[in-house]
Amino acid sequence: MKKTSATESPLYGLMAEYERPQELMAATAAAHFLGYRAMDAYSPFPVEGMAEMLHEHKNRLPRLVLIGGLVGAVLGFGFQYYAAVIDYPLNVGGRPFNSWPSFIPITFEVTILIAAFTAVLGMFALNGLPQPYHPVFNVERFARASRDRFFLCIEATDPRFDLYETKKFLEGTKPLGVYEVEP
Repeated sequence: MKKTSATESPLYGLMAEYERPQELMAATAAAHFLGYRAMDAYSPFPVEGMAEMLHEHKNRLPRLVLIGGLVGAVLGFGFQYYAAVIDYPLNVGGRPFNSWPSFIPITFEVTILIAAFTAVLGMFALNGLPQPYHPVFNVERFARASRDRFFLCIEATDPRFDLYETKKFLEGTKPLGVYEVEP
């Protein structure tokens, strides 16, 4: 049977609606076992273990924060060195121009400042935020995702996605309904 890819299909994916989080977890586990990887789950509250089940969890944020902190330390020290040694050298009390112990507090503060900004901006960027529109909003029943329903969406970009087989699989998980998600 020929697979329906994202370029051939006008669909974003297929979405199944569940009444309880246990049903969503079971369906997600079954989909992961069958090889689906381009999928996402939506629920009115966090479901423990769902994130690990949906994605191979590769968190790049700690590395970005470390790089931001190192850049902040270099900038903080560099600005002070430039001001005290190159631009306006003053000999106060016989200390050397490059008196690095006096540069530590400002260097520390700039390190924390740049690392914190990197953490916030990196979190937004890695999460794809802000995102005022998403194709799942086209499904009328999806409005209940913020109140009392749980949804699993398997995207058409998944290499394993086949419209007929995926729909049959989702219907086999006994959802309240299976909906086509238009882009």
